[in-house]
Amino acid sequence: MIIDAKIISLVIFLLSYILFVAWTKRRMYVALTGAVLLILTGTISAKSAFFSVNWNVMGIFVGTLVVAEIFMRSKVPAYLAEVIVDKSRNTAWAILLICILTSIISAFVENVATVLIIAPVAFSLAKKLKINPVNMMIAIAISSNLQGTATLIGDPPSMLLGGFAKMNFLDFFFFHGKPSIFFAVEMGAIASFIFLYFIFRNQKEKMKIIRTERIKSWVPTLFLVSLIILLALSSFFDTDFLYITGGLCMAFGALSLIWEKFSNNGSILRDIKEMDWETTFFLMGIFVIIGSITLTGWIGTASNFLSGFVGKNLLLGYVLIILISVFLSAFIDNVPFLVAMLPLVNSITENIGTSPYLFLFGLLIGTSLGGNITPIGASANIVACGLLRKHGYHVGFWHFVKIGLIFTILAVLASSIFIWFVWH
Repeated sequence: MIIDAKIISLVIFLLSYILFVAWTKRRMYVALTGAVLLILTGTISAKSAFFSVNWNVMGIFVGTLVVAEIFMRSKVPAYLAEVIVDKSRNTAWAILLICILTSIISAFVENVATVLIIAPVAFSLAKKLKINPVNMMIAIAISSNLQGTATLIGDPPSMLLGGFAKMNFLDFFFFHGKPSIFFAVEMGAIASFIFLYFIFRNQKEKMKIIRTERIKSWVPTLFLVSLIILLALSSFFDTDFLYITGGLCMAFGALSLIWEKFSNNGSILRDIKEMDWETTFFLMGIFVIIGSITLTGWIGTASNFLSGFVGKNLLLGYVLIILISVFLSAFIDNVPFLVAMLPLVNSITENIGTSPYLFLFGLLIGTSLGGNITPIGASANIVACGLLRKHGYHVGFWHFVKIGLIFTILAVLASSIFIWFVWH
């Protein structure tokens, strides 16, 4: 029965991801169908499926989606877009400044929340510049995934590694007297930023705009800034990333809906109906499918094989861990993958007789950045594509890969070389 469950989970996983690529516009139905089949076949129980969903991430997504929508209606994003266009040297630098703003926020706020925060500004900017926002939103998503790795509170994988390695917030900057993860990520950021400039380099026109936007209210901005500060502080209390961040986002989402209702005579029911439920249910289905792979032991099986293959070779082990992490996290959610790999990496380093931090840092870089390769490799990518779809823009799977793959190669190469020379 265990063997049957393992086979079924693997078949449903592979079929689902093939169909995600082939039927991009029907991915929600594919994900939900896969999740239902796993339960109906007895591969996983309904209870296991429920707990496979990362409800904290779902809370972040739904709550911040509401806050971002009310923030957009306040006209502050449109105003910021005008300021950025007016102050930028040209259109390319206006887009790159948006990516830099994304990077700064993402170092302190979870990636999904960051994309939802920046999206209103990006869409307003695209409207002002009269350009297609697809490449800009892809750049925002992958920039958030990169810088989310830089600090302890930037992304769940960083929090998980910090808890496993007993690292605090400052250890991500300097650890045991050496430059730590933050500086490795910034090396990757410099390399990948050059690539982003290459993508947008031809948009050199300087837009002359007449300032027309008037801010309706600063209250949604106050909500947003308060949420960002509380999300940053929450990591010191919710070290396992279990519930506080999602609860905070949901609370601020509810607060935003209530404020909109009484200040602008809005409709709470209408606002709830207009939310991006397609991406919401897609994320839930993905969590269940990935959960089945973890629960039936496939990740553990792969981990044991890797441990035996590496043996005592330090460089081989380091390179393999990065390559495998990058490849698998392009298709598998990085949280369950990292949870399975952390003890494996610790075991490998004990066999080799070396400090674990080289492999642990390489694992974090590969796992966090590999998700940038595909539109389904990271929650932030899924959300960005969902927002584009909501605004009437379609993101092709290979179009995303064309940008995400090169960005990832450059960022991982620069970051991993830095880690090797500092920590080997």
